[in-house]
Amino acid sequence: MFGLTDKIIGALALVLALALAWQTYQLSSERTEHSALKLQVAQDKERRAAAALKAEQQTAASESTHAQKTQENSDAFTTSQPVRDAIARADRARVERLRLGAERRAATNRAIAQACAASAGDIANRLDALDDQLTKGIGVVADLRKDLGRRDAEVVLLHGQIVADRALIADGPATSGLGMR
Repeated sequence: MFGLTDKIIGALALVLALALAWQTYQLSSERTEHSALKLQVAQDKERRAAAALKAEQQTAASESTHAQKTQENSDAFTTSQPVRDAIARADRARVERLRLGAERRAATNRAIAQACAASAGDIANRLDALDDQLTKGIGVVADLRKDLGRRDAEVVLLHGQIVADRALIADGPATSGLGMR
C-alpha cells in the first residue's frame, strides 16, 4: 500500500512541481511583459514631452511672428493715415465741386426750359400761321387744278372745233365766196 501511496504522492509532488514551475514561468513572463510595458510607457511619455516641447516652441515662434506682423500692420496703418486723410479731403472737395457744377447746370437747364416754353409758344403761333397758309395754298391749288381742267377741256373743244372747221372748209363748196383755203 505504501507503494501505491508513494506513487500517488510522488505523482502529486510531480504535478505540484510542474504547476509551481509553470506558475514561476508565468510570473517571470508577466514581470518581463510588465517591464516592457513600463519601458514603453516611459518612452511614450518622453515622446509626448518632446512633442509638447516642440509644439510649445512652434507656438512661441508663431506668436512672436504674429506679434511682429501685427506691429508692422499697425505701423503701416498709422503711417498711412495722413495719406488716407488727404485722399478723403480730395474726395470731399471733388464732391463739393460736382455738387456746385450740378447746381449750376440745374439753373442753366431751368433757364433753358423757361426760354423753351416762351419759344414753344412762338413756334406754336408760327405753326398755326403755316397751317393757315397751307390750307389756303391747297385751296389755290384746287382752284388752279379746276381752272386747268376747264382750260384743257376748252383746248380739246377748240381743237375739235378747229378740226371740224377745217374739214368743212376742205369739203365745202368753192362758191361760198370766202375764197379761203
